[in-house]
Amino acid sequence: MKLQSDYSLKAYNTFGIDVKAKLFVQFSTVQELQELMQMPELQQEEKLVLGGGSNVLFTKDYDGVVMRNEIKGIEVLRQDDEHVYVKAGSGEVWHDFVLYTLQHNWGGLENLSLIPGSVGAAPLQNIGAYGVELKDVFYELEAVEIATGEIKTFDNDTCQFGYRESVFKNKLKGRYIVTGVTFKLTKEHRINTSYGAIQTTLQEMQVQQPTIQDVSAAVCHIRSTKLPNPKEIGNAGSFFKNPEIPLEQFEVLKAQYPTIPSYPVTETTVKVPAGWLIEQCGWKGKMIENYGVHKNQALVLVNYGGAKGEQVRKLAFDIIDSVEQKFGIRLHPEVNIL
Repeated sequence: MKLQSDYSLKAYNTFGIDVKAKLFVQFSTVQELQELMQMPELQQEEKLVLGGGSNVLFTKDYDGVVMRNEIKGIEVLRQDDEHVYVKAGSGEVWHDFVLYTLQHNWGGLENLSLIPGSVGAAPLQNIGAYGVELKDVFYELEAVEIATGEIKTFDNDTCQFGYRESVFKNKLKGRYIVTGVTFKLTKEHRINTSYGAIQTTLQEMQVQQPTIQDVSAAVCHIRSTKLPNPKEIGNAGSFFKNPEIPLEQFEVLKAQYPTIPSYPVTETTVKVPAGWLIEQCGWKGKMIENYGVHKNQALVLVNYGGAKGEQVRKLAFDIIDSVEQKFGIRLHPEVNIL
């Protein structure tokens, strides 16, 4: 482990924002992480763990230590007739892990294909897409407590998953570093094609009885046509959460805007697509100098090259203000703004 100072983070965040970390170090084992926690020069430093860097917007240099997670490895812990319990290192690339499970015909992650980021980041925000959330396939995770260096295990209930939320984004924020995640995957699969354009895409692919591999291929196709590749255009995927509003508020909006889409959450709450709200406010495809809103998906803010994080942050909050003014709904960023 080599501790480096004044280190550029441009290659370590998918927005491609050119900022520097006061200190930077990589770790590839739990033992190395524990040793880092004991280093005197890091004791008082603010700490940030980066995996894929796909859920962060840097608006300034980071005055602390950035720790790059490189913990790899995939292993089967146990299995029965219906399920297989698979543990992955937190530094594994998420989509690579999904592909690994599909190659072994283990089901559950196919709808979460092509989401950028690492395995360790997935439970922190309870990633979700196309009708599936991580909590649906999550079994447990292991994490190192920063204050003590001890390894602790968290099950599904302890993680307190919510919509793009977990206990690690709230009560335990900044107190643990995830080292491994175990998933409960299926051998007999329940195919979920009810959300979004999956069914239409499968029809276009001329697939009538889809496998989990077919669903993954459809999801990959949809995402690649709607979302820009971070390797080509700087972005962090969906920047905003889809808001959940009271049914009464939705009925008022429905009377004003008959085409407003929605998804029921409970008997009294409704989810409204943030992308639709943003598009109605005229932001889709808007370009400001070298940054803006993607032309194919209003949820995605983009850096065309050389933009500063503060510029993207201002754009995000201009969008939030305009949506609130028009619809009375306040959007919240899904991306961590630092």
